[in-house]
Amino acid sequence: MGLLTVQKVSKSFPGVRALQEVDFELKAGEVHALLGENGAGKSTLMKILAGIYQKDQGRILVDGQEVEISSPSHAKSLSIGIIHQELCLLPHLTVAQNIFLGREPRKWKGLLDEKAINDATHVLLAYLKLNLDPKKKLGSLTIAKQQLVEIAKVFSNVSKILIMDEPTATLNHTEVQDLFRIIQQLKSQGVGIIYISHKMDEIQQIADRITVLRDGRYIDTVPIDTPINRVIALMVGRDIETKTKTIPDTSHSPIKLKVENVSRGDWVKNVSFNLRKGEILGFAGLMGAGRTELARLVFGADKMDCGKIYIDDQVCTISSPVDAVKAGIAYLSEDRKRYGLATDLTVETNITLVHLAKWLRFKFWLLKTQLVEQSAKMVEKLGIKTPNLEQKVRFLSGGNQQKIVIAKWLLRDSDILIFDEPTRGIDVGAKAEIYQMLDMLAQMGKAIIVISSELPEVMLLSHRILVMCEGKITGEVPGEKATQEWIMSLATQRG
Repeated sequence: MGLLTVQKVSKSFPGVRALQEVDFELKAGEVHALLGENGAGKSTLMKILAGIYQKDQGRILVDGQEVEISSPSHAKSLSIGIIHQELCLLPHLTVAQNIFLGREPRKWKGLLDEKAINDATHVLLAYLKLNLDPKKKLGSLTIAKQQLVEIAKVFSNVSKILIMDEPTATLNHTEVQDLFRIIQQLKSQGVGIIYISHKMDEIQQIADRITVLRDGRYIDTVPIDTPINRVIALMVGRDIETKTKTIPDTSHSPIKLKVENVSRGDWVKNVSFNLRKGEILGFAGLMGAGRTELARLVFGADKMDCGKIYIDDQVCTISSPVDAVKAGIAYLSEDRKRYGLATDLTVETNITLVHLAKWLRFKFWLLKTQLVEQSAKMVEKLGIKTPNLEQKVRFLSGGNQQKIVIAKWLLRDSDILIFDEPTRGIDVGAKAEIYQMLDMLAQMGKAIIVISSELPEVMLLSHRILVMCEGKITGEVPGEKATQEWIMSLATQRG
């Protein structure tokens, strides 16, 4: 009997059978990878183990004893910890307050001992080699640094069963290696780790065994030396079409977007570039290089200190996202739930939200039939898996949520599309579909910017690659000649 045993566990949501008689076993001192496409049931199973959801049927055993995990606090009492794919932190609190939330050290008359909290956090962050200020408000940090805080929070209260749901989604190479070092330490202490990731190279580097789920069902458990093609076939139940590198000649296409000497504080420093019609322009760089900050300036989400933006050779004043949308610019944020979706609203509402005025008559009458028809076309076109258009978005997988964000902007028919980490947290099958979609959009004449922390992805997609370091563009790499070594050299080149 393993450290953790799951037997015939099932779970349903309104209109969705998320898990159907799933089996799983975790041994002490192992990293057990749990793989599957988005919607396979991985996160649902983990949330059951973490006490967030309750199973409908089946058995869960911890150290051979059957348990009913009734709440997150009950899961913690069973020494089960989880690092969520979607952050579970409070932005108005400091880094230290988030890490020790609910178990803060106290002093006289129960008052919080802020010094003790900050000192303990400083020691923890130093151990984890994380360059963060314990007193900094969480909401002021990038999504990547917030992910590091989430990791530190779980490590501060070490469990014997640790669940990691896409823990490296926002981390750079150095931070990933630090995380793997800590995982090895935990393994040597007998901690069992369930590791969910779509990055096959990570799985091969860190895991001992692999279990595959598909459509809410258990498929197989295989050793780590199983060929990748075999694992992918288990995950998707079909062959994945490999994208080949094709670089169309857009050098004579008209310039759609021109950014000239744009700056904002220390984040973006005097950046200029052109984007042509039908071109996919990639932005590469390490975390904190300024790529997302630049995209937010172009979209009007942040105010630039200086600089100009031209669209079709005309100066365009963009003071807000509303201005950007009117000018034909769409931005798909790296944090889709915070900036791209209204997760408690329906699929139909989310797809049509940014252009309801198109179907509005007499300022109060919505053409509901047209809304439904257009939403249904987008669901079919992008292969969005949902039982119906009235399904709330929060019940869908991360990959399908990302497709809904894309559908929203495709329906708007924006000419300039900025994709910030478009495949973060998305499985190999959905990635291939999004790659094909980006190629299709470029062929339609859309001007596309792709920001990605995955070098193979940005190299595969981009016609040209601009590399940033410390807020500056440090070089341009032709897509057909790009190498990881060339890009990384520019990404660490301070201007």
